[in-house]
Amino acid sequence: MAARGSRAEAAVDGGTLSAADAYAFTFFPPAFVAAVDSALQTYEDEIANLDPPTDDAAWPAVERVVVALNGVDTAFEQHIETMTREELTEYIEEVLADAGIDVKALLERRGVQEAAGEWRDW
Repeated sequence: MAARGSRAEAAVDGGTLSAADAYAFTFFPPAFVAAVDSALQTYEDEIANLDPPTDDAAWPAVERVVVALNGVDTAFEQHIETMTREELTEYIEEVLADAGIDVKALLERRGVQEAAGEWRDW
């Protein structure tokens, strides 16, 4: 349940939010979500602006987004847990694939199982 006095608790008490849905506000506060979204948007923009989108050009952007997410995770005291970690890793890889990068081949060349794995603390 949400912390005492929180917006989520007020919404549950007021009947506009179910207790089950209050989970999202408790574990993913709006400031945390905004920070993650900002890091991902910066990454998306960086990958979209690569011309051409090569492994060597994209890999530093992957590092930057993972390090940025490490900072968000630390600042919000470890809000990135297993399910979120997997979703973020998939998203990082999907952005690469959407840019035309062969993600499987990239990971094999880098000797890693997933794009975030080399730098991820979360």
